[in-house]
Amino acid sequence: MKTSYDAIVVGTGISGGWAAKELCEKGLKTLVLERGRMVKHIEDYPTANNDPWDYRTGDVITNETRKIQGKQSRTGYTTTESSKHFFVNDLEHPYNEISRFDWMRGYHVGGRSLTWGRQSYRLTDFDFEANKKDGIAVDWPIRYKELAPWYEYVEEYIGVSGKNVDRPEFPDGNYLKPMDLNCVEDHLQESISKNYNDRLLTIGRTAIITEGTKPGLGRVSCQYRQRCRRGCPYGAYFSSNSSTLPAAEKTGNMTLRPNSIVHEVIYDANKKRATGVRVIDTETKEVIEFSAKVIFLCASTVASTSILMQSKSDVFPNGMGNASDQLGRNIMDHHLGVGASAKTDDFQDKYYFGRRNNGIYVPRFRNIGGKTNRKDFLRGYGYQGGGSRGGSTSEASEVVYGSKFKEEILKPGTWKVRLSGFGEILPYQDNRMTLDFNKTDKWGLPTVTFNASIKENELNMRKDMQQQAIEMLEKAGFKNVKGHDGDYALGLGIHEMGTARMGHDVKTSVLNRNNQVHEVPNVYVTDGSAMTSAGNVNPSLTYMALTARAADHAVKELKKMNL
Repeated sequence: MKTSYDAIVVGTGISGGWAAKELCEKGLKTLVLERGRMVKHIEDYPTANNDPWDYRTGDVITNETRKIQGKQSRTGYTTTESSKHFFVNDLEHPYNEISRFDWMRGYHVGGRSLTWGRQSYRLTDFDFEANKKDGIAVDWPIRYKELAPWYEYVEEYIGVSGKNVDRPEFPDGNYLKPMDLNCVEDHLQESISKNYNDRLLTIGRTAIITEGTKPGLGRVSCQYRQRCRRGCPYGAYFSSNSSTLPAAEKTGNMTLRPNSIVHEVIYDANKKRATGVRVIDTETKEVIEFSAKVIFLCASTVASTSILMQSKSDVFPNGMGNASDQLGRNIMDHHLGVGASAKTDDFQDKYYFGRRNNGIYVPRFRNIGGKTNRKDFLRGYGYQGGGSRGGSTSEASEVVYGSKFKEEILKPGTWKVRLSGFGEILPYQDNRMTLDFNKTDKWGLPTVTFNASIKENELNMRKDMQQQAIEMLEKAGFKNVKGHDGDYALGLGIHEMGTARMGHDVKTSVLNRNNQVHEVPNVYVTDGSAMTSAGNVNPSLTYMALTARAADHAVKELKKMNL
């Protein structure tokens, strides 16, 4: 068995797939390690073509499933009977909560790239400058202009559908044709444009092909089936399995090894470099060491940080690269579950075609200068949501049988519209994850403990998020406008990040401006753990851009013999 490579990539999700592609295409013999099972594009999507009636509960999670996936099902929109195989068994993969934390995980090749929401937005100048401007945490070591070319590069490759709007708080990108708004969304868009000069409504920007093809395994346009979370046999949405991993495989430079739990990065104190990783083979229980010149940790925020925490030595008694004591701290997410919904009796003669797996988006309009600045909270939020027409009319339930019943049940229900807030959480040093070395898992590895919650800034923001959603729907003339603010806990946004943050100084951050561990320059970390602040948009596009940029840097540094 070969154990020495040019590069090692840990993880096969959004970031790991991109690291594998870029390093392999640049000529590096690369070992890609995944802790979970193999999942092959198309053939390992067993529920891709199932209908709701193929499940005795109508694809609603059963009590039996809830017993083993209680935490995985907390969001209410991840685990269903048709998607449960892409989420972990909580009993087999335990973690600890001082405060509630909803950690959604998929342990298999492709990771959460198979189940992500696909919303793809760029961070802005406002985001990269915010910490310094507000005196919060530490300053980002990069700015938007440095990442913009990499956003462009990633968007072109993965295929992002959307519309450019020429607003600095919502940077334009490299987009395929946008999906259409329906009539109710059109109405709300017109109302917002008429009543506000500081905000707009547009179609969501989503990593789904709407025209032509993109690189990978037969990636073609969306069929509007809205079954994405089961794995897309058309490759219409971007995933590692349909796109980046096939690209890496095509080079002949990738060795993909599933069922391999990386638990430690090996460090040579004399060379002041990492030399490889230690792996537990989940099938044989064998502990194996693999060596490489450069290592990319892309295992997802909590997993990558855990690996660094477990990588202890005389040089790093508190975990690799942890001179700042920031490993595990500053954990962030996006807070959601707050906004408003409404109904309308208009547009009774209209419906829509297909199942568009994308919604509307209202970009941030708070704290971007002038009259938009607030005194009660820092940063901002956007809205996701959309309009839809429900099932049969209420009259159908009053008719028990006969032709009248058939007639009523075929009539679509009321048009509804919702605006769901999506806000930034600040990087608080005491929001953190730690490892419990006395409470281990089935592999003898320490379990993760979470202690994190939203605070006054986010609570004040949520009040405004609800109020403004109500106001926009009322101004549009909708009926039965109702605000809501659900039971949010960190993790519900499925965007955990920040636990090995980038920064200028080894004393206050874990990574430098190139995503290298300050103290171990041949170890790169490019998943969500690298984030210095969260912004208020879905972060996966930023992870991909940072990964492509870091891989380019690593190869150049290898050629210069600096690693």
